[in-house]
Amino acid sequence: MSEEKAVSSPAQSDGATLTADAAPGETLLKVTGLQKHFPIRKGLLKRQVGAVRAVDGIDFEVRSGETLGVVGESGCGKSTMGRLITRLLEPTAGTVEFGGKDITHLGVGGMRPLRRDVQMIFQDPYSSLNPRHTIGTIVGAPFRLQGVTPEGGIKKEVQRLLSVVGLNPEHYNRYPHEFSGGQRQRIGIARALALNPKLVVADEPVSALDVSIQAQVVNLLDDLQQELGLTYVIIAHDLSVVRHVSDRIAVMYLGKIVELADRDKLYRSPMHPYTKALLSAVPIPDPSRKSAKSERILLKGDVPSPISPPSGCRFHTRCWKATEICKTTEPPLLELRPGQQVACHHPENFEDQAPQDTVLLTAAKEAAELVADEVLAESAETSAAVAKAVAAESAGSDVSGSADSSDSDAADSESAGSPDSDAAGSSGSDSSGSDSEPSEETVTSDGADDTPKAADK
Repeated sequence: MSEEKAVSSPAQSDGATLTADAAPGETLLKVTGLQKHFPIRKGLLKRQVGAVRAVDGIDFEVRSGETLGVVGESGCGKSTMGRLITRLLEPTAGTVEFGGKDITHLGVGGMRPLRRDVQMIFQDPYSSLNPRHTIGTIVGAPFRLQGVTPEGGIKKEVQRLLSVVGLNPEHYNRYPHEFSGGQRQRIGIARALALNPKLVVADEPVSALDVSIQAQVVNLLDDLQQELGLTYVIIAHDLSVVRHVSDRIAVMYLGKIVELADRDKLYRSPMHPYTKALLSAVPIPDPSRKSAKSERILLKGDVPSPISPPSGCRFHTRCWKATEICKTTEPPLLELRPGQQVACHHPENFEDQAPQDTVLLTAAKEAAELVADEVLAESAETSAAVAKAVAAESAGSDVSGSADSSDSDAADSESAGSPDSDAAGSSGSDSSGSDSEPSEETVTSDGADDTPKAADK
């Protein structure tokens, strides 16, 4: 610890620092309305035809001594946000305040003192180290750039930093290709800690490392924070890593912060649907929880393009709770619970922010359409049944009417032929009483017209 004190004092006394040391719990970094749009140019004259809205208006604060974790899908703007904080990129709009001073548009001269207080650990340990320089040159570069001469010399201080991050001080003259990925990331951490910074922005510090090495690097960052009182902004997509090291967590989606909450509250009771979907994808190492797979939320569709993001809430194209207001009105980031901010019209485990839209309009419309379809189908069936009944009655009346008419015709014919039969019967009965004679009589009666003619002749 005596060496650390000897190092920090020259670094601070060799030049004026940007701000005084912030007390633990005080706001060290404040970001308001931060935007970064990358122009898209086409044609011979390279005219701008659009822009990639990598970061599109974010607001948050980082207190001294805490760790803010930033999570989200690839392409949501996490790394761009980290480079804007450290002023490696010029913001399109918004402000960045460090220690109470606006550093958004500081020039090269104004940024030089800031470089002592704000450092960055880059994502890829293989490309962030110059292969032509030795480790001693790489880690000692901040001292030479800032004009700082540590007590005992640069070499001694570099060797001390190597031992702090768990490397052999005798590797001072080796080159980056002689180290593994985890060792290279430790070299990057040593370089970031050279000037005893107040804020360290770590961009995916363990994403390119093996799982066994990830735990070592994460534990190293935690130990250094406790020893040196560092403030971290750790950017990652591994929720388990962020949960281990962070005090608060910001969830980003398509250039926006959709939820910002304390670690325990976020993991125990997420309020934004996107956060809930992310947490449902985290594997649970518990074989007894067989229902874990059924609890996973599968989002529909792909992430929209940051070139033309959706109107209103940017998550409404994939959200299962989206309504009409989500498509037209962008929800603000509000603190709905102590220590938990969310940008959602219909947050999870909470009342809707839009009282006039408490009923899910899409579900109501679908239900109304289903009811209308059922009513129409039922009325159609009823009308069809009535039509069938009417047709059946009309068909039955026609059949009965034709049967009655045929019966009446038969009865009329029978009544018309009855006098002849009676006369024939009476004449037959008078002439002879036998049964065979009526037929002859009938024939005789049929030919009765010929008899008078013969008599006349």
